[in-house]
Amino acid sequence: MKNSVAHKNSHIILIGYMGCGKTVVGKLLSKKLNLNWIDLDQVIELKENMKISKIFKTKGELGFRKIENKVLTEILRKSNKHVISLGGGTPCYYNNMNLITENSKNVFYLKNSVKTLSKRLLNEKKDRPILSEFKTLNKIEEFVSKHLFERMFFYNKASHIIDSEKWGIKKNVYEIIKILNQ
Repeated sequence: MKNSVAHKNSHIILIGYMGCGKTVVGKLLSKKLNLNWIDLDQVIELKENMKISKIFKTKGELGFRKIENKVLTEILRKSNKHVISLGGGTPCYYNNMNLITENSKNVFYLKNSVKTLSKRLLNEKKDRPILSEFKTLNKIEEFVSKHLFERMFFYNKASHIIDSEKWGIKKNVYEIIKILNQ
């Protein structure tokens, strides 16, 4: 874990590759801290009145990323502190990672191995259009490995890195709370 002073009055932001646990950790963390939880993708779906996969199909990735940047900016400007789970690609586009780190010192990268992520994603691929073409675990591992390598630069800018490979959800939440209470 990186050492950095957590700030009590700033959003708690979870980043990481798809399948790393941002949603489940975010939900539990928000309950434990008695804070509202925001899932960026859910907010986008509500605002656009369509699923993320349909936004990608109708507006393309660039169109989606523009919407994502706008909604992220709106959420980060909220004065109340929230636990926020971001999409796996959110930190990697536009000025999003700078925007994230300028608005919170509580940015947690939930880090997992390519093998763990690939196994999880194989079971979830029907819900993830970007993976639907991959038929085998090997093909998903190749894709995740390349994609994760491209995104590491952004993920590693988080103020804290949680090696969530070691622990279950509850232990990840405990580790984040421990850092927040330092």
